Amino acid sequence: MNILIMVLLAFFLDLLLGDPHSWPHPVKLIGHLIAWLKKCFNRPNYSSRKKKWLGALTWLITVGGSGLITYIVMKVATVNYYLYMIVGTYLSYTCISARQLAIEAEKIMKSLKQNNLKKARQQVGMIVGRDTNQLSAEEVTKATIETVAENTSDGVIAPLFFLVIGGPVLGIMYKAINTLDSMIGYQNEKFRAFGEVSARIDDIANYVPARITWLLLIISSWLLRDDTREAIAVGERDCEKHLSPNSAFSEAVVAGALHLQLGGPHYYFGELVKKPYIGNDHLVIAANWHLKRTITMLYLTSFLGLCGFELIRFLIVWK
Repeated sequence: MNILIMVLLAFFLDLLLGDPHSWPHPVKLIGHLIAWLKKCFNRPNYSSRKKKWLGALTWLITVGGSGLITYIVMKVATVNYYLYMIVGTYLSYTCISARQLAIEAEKIMKSLKQNNLKKARQQVGMIVGRDTNQLSAEEVTKATIETVAENTSDGVIAPLFFLVIGGPVLGIMYKAINTLDSMIGYQNEKFRAFGEVSARIDDIANYVPARITWLLLIISSWLLRDDTREAIAVGERDCEKHLSPNSAFSEAVVAGALHLQLGGPHYYFGELVKKPYIGNDHLVIAANWHLKRTITMLYLTSFLGLCGFELIRFLIVWK
C-alpha cells in the first residue's frame, strides 16, 4: 500500500509544482554523470567496437549506480515511517514530468502567439533533439506536438508503470535508462556505436508502456470527441513508422485524432535523418489549437494511466 500512496501523492505533487529548476533532482545528477562518462569514454580515436563496450559500461554504471543509491537511500529512510514516505514520495515525484512538459509546451505556444519565432525555436530546442534554428512556425508547432505525444509515454505513463511495479528504485532506474537514450542514443556518426546499448535497452524498457499509452490516448481522443476512428486507423497503420520501435505509437494516435501529418526528415547535429511521415495529409496547418489539444490529451491520458495502474496494483496487493 505504501507504493500506491507514494505514487498517488507524487502524481498530484507533479501537477501542482512541475519541476522547479532550483530544486535538487536525481535526473540532473544522472545527466551530469552521463555527460562526464561520455567525455571520458566516447573519444573520436576509439574504434567502434571499443565504443560499444564503453557504452555498455556507461549504461551499467549509470543505471546500476542510480538503482543502488536509491535503494540505499530508501533503506536508510526506513528508520522512520514518515521519513520513508516523504523520501519515497519525493523520489517518485521526480520521475514524473507531466506538468513540466505542459509548461514547456505552453511557453512555446505563447512565443508563437506573439510571433516571436526566434524565441520559439530556442525553446523547442530545449525539449527536442533535432536542429531547430531553421524551423518554420508550423515546424516548431509540429516538433512540440511530437515531443508532447512521445513524452506522454516516456515522461508519464512509463514512469508510472515502473513506479507502481517497483517503487522509487525501479522508477529512478527507468529515468536513468531514458536519460541515457536522450543523451547518447542518437543514430549519427558520433553516438551510433557508443549509444547503441542505451538505445536498445530503452526500446525494451518502453515496449509495454508505449503500447499502453497508445490505448490510453485512443480512449482520451474518444472522451474529448476528437476523430477516434482516424486515431485508431492511423495508430494501427503508422505505429511502427519510426526509427524507434516505440516513439510512433503515441505520435500516430495524436496525428490521427487531430488530422495532422507529423514526422518526416529532420536535421540532427547538422546531419539529415530521413524519417517516414506519420498521419494522413489533410493539408491542415498545425496551429496553437492542436498543441493545446495535445496538452489536454497528455493530462487526460496521464490521469487514466494513474487510475488504471493504481487499481491493478491495489487488486493484486488486496488479494
